[in-house]
Amino acid sequence: MTSPAFPPAFLADLDRLFIWRRDVRHFRTTPLPDSVLDTLLHEACLAPSVGLSEPWRFVRVDTPARRAAIRQNFIRSNARELDGRSGEDAQRYATLKLSGMDEAPHHIAVFCDTNPAQGRGLGRASMPETTTWSAVMAIHTLWLAAAARGIGVGWVSILDPAEACSTLSITPHWQFLAYLCVGYPQEPASTPELERRGWESRNPARRRWINR
Repeated sequence: MTSPAFPPAFLADLDRLFIWRRDVRHFRTTPLPDSVLDTLLHEACLAPSVGLSEPWRFVRVDTPARRAAIRQNFIRSNARELDGRSGEDAQRYATLKLSGMDEAPHHIAVFCDTNPAQGRGLGRASMPETTTWSAVMAIHTLWLAAAARGIGVGWVSILDPAEACSTLSITPHWQFLAYLCVGYPQEPASTPELERRGWESRNPARRRWINR
């Protein structure tokens, strides 16, 4: 069996996919078909994982009461974040839209089973955190699969993890990693919203190798 050869046109499309994969906060309320969500989950599970442990756990949050509790978690966490800032920084932070939870039709919480039986511990003895990194790679794989279909994903990170686990009745040894809003974006963009709003810009120095 030989490896597939990817033509230049595919590589150009792949470059565009990386550029157009954005953190989305403005969603249309139109729900995705369940078959599309299932496809995104299938492709996310093609991500690499240490020892083939597949430690990711994707949880669809559909219950209105649980969604409302997560939203309150965000509101409290965001208020604490704002209280920790001052002056112009606080004013600019207050203008940012940091969650698409109210509009996004789908909410997906992502967890990591930090010590799964699958994989039998291979590659984890000296670096057990590789299970977490593996689960994060699955999130990114889902994100790219969504972007390739014109679907937006927004990562809500301003949450209290312990409270989120309690709200979602999650087993204690699962580590909370991400709360994702998923749906069709209102306005697709090829640049980060934070960059468009003047919050931050990309640093060209990060695109250079560090040689030792």
